[in-house]
Amino acid sequence: MEDVLEVYSRPHDPKRPVVCVDEGGKPLIGDARPPRPARPGSPAKEGYEYVRNGTANLFMAFELLAGRRRVEVTERKTEADFARLLERIADAWYPEADRVTLVVDDLSTHKPAVLYEVFEPAEARRILGRLEFVYTPKHGSWLNMAEIGLSVLARQCLDRRIPDMDALRLEVAAWEEARNVAAVKVDWQFTTADARVKLKRLYPVLETVNSGVAEP
Repeated sequence: MEDVLEVYSRPHDPKRPVVCVDEGGKPLIGDARPPRPARPGSPAKEGYEYVRNGTANLFMAFELLAGRRRVEVTERKTEADFARLLERIADAWYPEADRVTLVVDDLSTHKPAVLYEVFEPAEARRILGRLEFVYTPKHGSWLNMAEIGLSVLARQCLDRRIPDMDALRLEVAAWEEARNVAAVKVDWQFTTADARVKLKRLYPVLETVNSGVAEP
């Protein structure tokens, strides 16, 4: 936990950006019957029947200090999908950075080794050399600011029926652009000092050993 909080306290450095990464799902649901558009004096209507078209995955990469995020829609969230995401972060999204610090949870697919499942060893090693992994503790994924970004995305963009991958990509891209233009950041106020006070019970209790020597 303190490793993550230390990373969040760093000043903004384009050469060493801090990027929180997480993923979430979105059921693809279409209308069984065409909805009725809104008319004067009558709101839009949609039938209660719907069609399930599977589930899409959304990778969120949130550069917290710059107020910039990228959301990538994929069909799955396998090790290979995550490895290709890491390649895009290192080469396409932050090509000028010396090293990208990634804050991720401890999900089994969020490991550097996944790069070796997709790329040749030399290429995997090259990509890995441009990344620094910082893991949230077990049961502490709430420390990952990408979770906040996914929650906002769900409320502002995904809280309705979206029928297919193409429509989802269009909706997400529009939301992403608007948030990035506004450079919306997270007002993160939980610090290491706060953690040591509020989560004191999680820290080990050190007992003072009596040496048996009387004080003068």
